Amino acid sequence: MKFKFLNSKIFIIAGAIIISAFVFGCGGNYNKSKSDSAATSTTDVKDANTLLGAGSTFVYPLFSKMFAEYDKQTGIRVNYQSIGSGGGILQLTNKTIDFGDSDAPLNDEQTKKINADVLHIPMCSGAVVISYNLPDLKGTLKLDPDILANIFLGKITKWNDERISKLNPGLQLPATSIFIAHRSDGSGTTNIFTTYLAKVSNDWNKSPGKGSSINWPVGLGGKGNEGVAGLVKQTPGAIGYIELAYAKQNKMTFADIKNKSGNFITPTVASTSAAGNITMPADAKVSLSNTDAKDGYPISGLTWALIYKEQNYNQRSKDRAEKVIKLLWWNIHDGQKYCNDLNYAPLSAAAVTVAEKILKTATFDGKPIMQ
Repeated sequence: MKFKFLNSKIFIIAGAIIISAFVFGCGGNYNKSKSDSAATSTTDVKDANTLLGAGSTFVYPLFSKMFAEYDKQTGIRVNYQSIGSGGGILQLTNKTIDFGDSDAPLNDEQTKKINADVLHIPMCSGAVVISYNLPDLKGTLKLDPDILANIFLGKITKWNDERISKLNPGLQLPATSIFIAHRSDGSGTTNIFTTYLAKVSNDWNKSPGKGSSINWPVGLGGKGNEGVAGLVKQTPGAIGYIELAYAKQNKMTFADIKNKSGNFITPTVASTSAAGNITMPADAKVSLSNTDAKDGYPISGLTWALIYKEQNYNQRSKDRAEKVIKLLWWNIHDGQKYCNDLNYAPLSAAAVTVAEKILKTATFDGKPIMQ
């Protein structure tokens, strides 16, 4: 029976991948194929009015709106490649873009490879939701940290498992096998989710642990939030983790999660904001997961724009460096008004102050870019 189930899933998954390529791959002017991006980048590097960015798919819906509005207001175009945090960090390391974006701070290995000071400027915070495909379920699924960890560890394999049923009295859970969808690429969304699991589950913390890319115990990978969303949406019995905006835009169902205070929290802008109501360190590198806030959603995280502190590299002009700083300054101020409608939590006043101080440390030839 196990092999029959797996074979049936192969056909469903193959369809999901094809469909997601059409559904999610045609979503906007900034989301290009690899070949298109490479061709555009060659031209855009020579264009003084086009800035290049790459990285997080988590923040892509917000950046698409922000950059379209910025273009209207300033005439400065931003070509942002939604390729995942890992891809953005790699391109930043190779100095082929003006800024990267990641949902996880640089780790020790990445910092060593870059071998230069990199500034982390918070852009907003968002929720990673646990989306599931149970079309006949009447009501919202509730999950606690222990059950969630055991599902993704492959220890809970059926939707009508006694532990899930006990947590959801009144819901008629099917005997369907659970299919796990996770990211296949280096991902800040994965870092947020696995950091949370490592905090709440000793078993998960031992193995596979936390990170932007891990060895998943079970499941199938999809590229980007788009890929995971496509797998979940097209596969009955599936469960996966995706950014709230993707779930909302694609009318996907997602679970309420029990937080540290024992409350089941629905992921919303308000509950994400509550999780982010913390003291921001001077370097802005902080985790929001497993929040102490009683009304905070526990699987939340920041996303950071990444730039070199010293902007004079690869024969860059001072004008280009100034345009990058002005763009990010606009993002943390005027751009924040676009967060709520797209299901992101705007930066708190305290976080904006920290972001301002960080941006003011950017230099060109050792001299501050912002006076």
